[in-house]
Amino acid sequence: MSVAIDLSSKKVLVTGGTRGIGRAIVDIFLAAGARVAVNGSSEATTLKAIEELDAGDRVVAAAGSVASEQGCRSVVDGAVAALGGLDIVINNAGVYEGFSTTDTDEDIWDRVVDTNLKGCFFVSKHAYPHLERTGGNIVNIASVNGLVGLRSGAPYGASKSGIISLTRNHAIEFAPNVRVNCVCPGGIDTDMLRYLAEVKWGSVEAGYEVLGQGAAALKRVGKPEEIAGPVLYLASDLASYVTGAIHVVDGGEIVD
Repeated sequence: MSVAIDLSSKKVLVTGGTRGIGRAIVDIFLAAGARVAVNGSSEATTLKAIEELDAGDRVVAAAGSVASEQGCRSVVDGAVAALGGLDIVINNAGVYEGFSTTDTDEDIWDRVVDTNLKGCFFVSKHAYPHLERTGGNIVNIASVNGLVGLRSGAPYGASKSGIISLTRNHAIEFAPNVRVNCVCPGGIDTDMLRYLAEVKWGSVEAGYEVLGQGAAALKRVGKPEEIAGPVLYLASDLASYVTGAIHVVDGGEIVD
């Protein structure tokens, strides 16, 4: 039995695919032979990422905010038009705000929850008919902060908990033709984590020392490609009997 992951016939949409974990996911799907629609919140950032990827017609743009249903519909429609169909959706787009509850206003709540949770829901809604035709699948990117509490940034944690719940609900609702799974990253070296480290601990270095030595059993912050690998597995036929799974990839951060 061959275990190589070959996705050369697959058409993939990655939301939030211009940087960080999303960019690593785009990279690994391209390496597996897939054609990929890259979503960024703006035309400029999306086209810049596509130029840097330098993958010819195997990578296309599907720019736009996923913070509204209309935006989600437009992103999915753009990906389907450019790729000629859809086999896999990776709901990765997300934002973080680290305010305490007393400092969180409605605009902050809406910005985080709309992008992270509403975006996941409505991209999945509009992608589902296309995925059902191809027997495709969805992988949602949540967070360990959807499983454990935060001292600040409650809207972020709530949105990620919601993604975990959506995964389980959609795995049942979309079965048997569409699988739906979720990856919960721990501390991963991204712009978002660097921002958090600076805000909370005063510098990236100080924050990574705390997060690596104090939080993770593997004693380090993870790399974006270490999330991309599990995502690729869940989206591939190697995981053909896996749906509704919450796959924690956190270096042992929440083992206890």
